[in-house]
Amino acid sequence: MMRHPRGWIAAGFGAGFSPWAPGTVGSLVAIIPWWLWLRHLPAADYFGALFLAFLVGIWAANWVIRETRIEDPSLVVWDEFVGMWLVLWAVPAEWPWVLGAFVLFRALDIAKPWPVRWADRQLKGGFGTMVDDALAGAMGLAVMVALAALVPWLSTSA
Repeated sequence: MMRHPRGWIAAGFGAGFSPWAPGTVGSLVAIIPWWLWLRHLPAADYFGALFLAFLVGIWAANWVIRETRIEDPSLVVWDEFVGMWLVLWAVPAEWPWVLGAFVLFRALDIAKPWPVRWADRQLKGGFGTMVDDALAGAMGLAVMVALAALVPWLSTSA
């Protein structure tokens, strides 16, 4: 898989080959490009990068699915990258917020509340692989935005 660019991307630059919780490892590794690059982008550029990463993920995941003949192979973690980047979009670049975003995203990705569960069960191929994590990321983003709005109020009342 790693000999082909699509396998390399789908596996999150190798994170998907982790023998322990590849989705969690992929989510952690996704923080690195966010920290080094994405968090510095203006909102429109950030959205453009996310959209492009989503499309590239469909392309790469479709290839891995075809090559492995497995509908949602665990080595595909690019969907975790995109989901994490969604959650981190509006998060302050401070470690408690990043940790909170990571924990929240992993919880949503594992628990798969509606509509994440629906997408996971109904949508197939590379698109289906990407959509459920994008939905979990969008849900996490909404929670993190709400928390960020509440934090100044909470700290002034303490």
